[in-house]
Amino acid sequence: MMQVGSLRQLTLGSFVLALIPLIALLWQSQSDLAKVGQMTTLETRFVVDVVGDMQRLDNAVTDVERSVRQFAVLRNEQVATLSDNALEQFAVAADNLCQALSASPTCERLSEQLNQLADYRTIEDQLLLNAYLASVSNSVEQLRDDVEGAISQRVQLQQDDLNAMQAKQAWSTAMLVSVSLLLILLGSQLIVNPVNNLKKIIRIVAHSGGELPPLSRQAPKELIDVEKDLHWLYDRLQQLEHIRTALLRHAAHELKTPLASIKEGCSLLSENVVGELNNGQREVLSLLTASTHRLNTLVEKLLDYNLLLQQAQPKLVSSSPKQLVDACLEDYALAIQNRDVKVSIAPERAILDEELFRRILDNLVSNAVAHGAVGRPIDIKIYLNADKLVLDVANRGKRIAPESVATLFEPFIRGTEPRNDNVIGTGLGLSIVADCARLMHGEVHVVDVDYADVCFRVTIPQQEQ
Repeated sequence: MMQVGSLRQLTLGSFVLALIPLIALLWQSQSDLAKVGQMTTLETRFVVDVVGDMQRLDNAVTDVERSVRQFAVLRNEQVATLSDNALEQFAVAADNLCQALSASPTCERLSEQLNQLADYRTIEDQLLLNAYLASVSNSVEQLRDDVEGAISQRVQLQQDDLNAMQAKQAWSTAMLVSVSLLLILLGSQLIVNPVNNLKKIIRIVAHSGGELPPLSRQAPKELIDVEKDLHWLYDRLQQLEHIRTALLRHAAHELKTPLASIKEGCSLLSENVVGELNNGQREVLSLLTASTHRLNTLVEKLLDYNLLLQQAQPKLVSSSPKQLVDACLEDYALAIQNRDVKVSIAPERAILDEELFRRILDNLVSNAVAHGAVGRPIDIKIYLNADKLVLDVANRGKRIAPESVATLFEPFIRGTEPRNDNVIGTGLGLSIVADCARLMHGEVHVVDVDYADVCFRVTIPQQEQ
């Protein structure tokens, strides 16, 4: 298979190949233009010569008629000499004109009439002489018509040749321009195909899914080198992803065992199993217990995020959004006991993954409790918009800065505002929401509503996937 050279060589080669038909078209146009110029010159010269010969023939016939009539009256040898000269000039002019007209029948008749008129010395009958002169004049008049006809015929032939040349030029132009366009498309396709391949690879790398297409075989070597680099980058990212997943899994599980021991030890101390504690020791124990609970929450978040990364396909079934919301609010009963939670659920059934949707609810409600204004209501709305299920979770409080929205759903990104529970978050909650929505072919955004300061909106398509 032909190997394409460098991008510069391909560009220059395509440009040169595209110019070849255009150069051929230019050469043909110049050749046709030269033919037209030569044809115009010949036809113009023919017309000038024929018209000049016709004018000389008109003058000569006038001289012949005048001199012959003078001789018929005077019968003078000097006048006869003038008549012979006039007849000779007339014959020369007629011969030149007849040669240009290519054997016109009028020329043969005029030649016979000149032979008859050559014996003007012997003609005594004036009527016969007048008849000869009249016939010569008629023949000259007919020659004038023949000249006009010949000129018209030559003009028509020239016009036909020009039309044929114009049609040929149009056909050649269409063909050569088409060839040039095909060459341009072929050259551009050799660049567009590997570029599209690069875009496809970049999309796969960005979404970390799917098999990479094979390396292009017919492409500039610079683009092939870029493809090779992207393949290497994809393999490297896959390795890093496996390392990250393994690290999260092992770290979370390894932390579970000592964490359980610490929790058990705190429980034994708080129950005075090993002896009575004084106030200072109890205060230290309460801090230790709180830190243990916090660490347990972080480990569970890491496990949840790691499990989410490993989930490939959602299990979309017809579920009751109300039951999922009620179960979520029941788990958060203590956290929201001083909050007015307004719930509005329109559809009785919806197509979704129950586990993923429950994770979305858990994280959005937890976020609203942690960052919403204390004592202010939290709104949960579920409704249908066209062919999508929409979940809005809104709270009152400080609005999210516009510059923070772009990175809000990235993992391990924490907000700058303090939480109501004075706990440092993991930065995984909203990332889990975005990933869960993505797995159900949906998306999550921060939207502006008139009844709350912050609102997270999750949209999930309701068609069977």
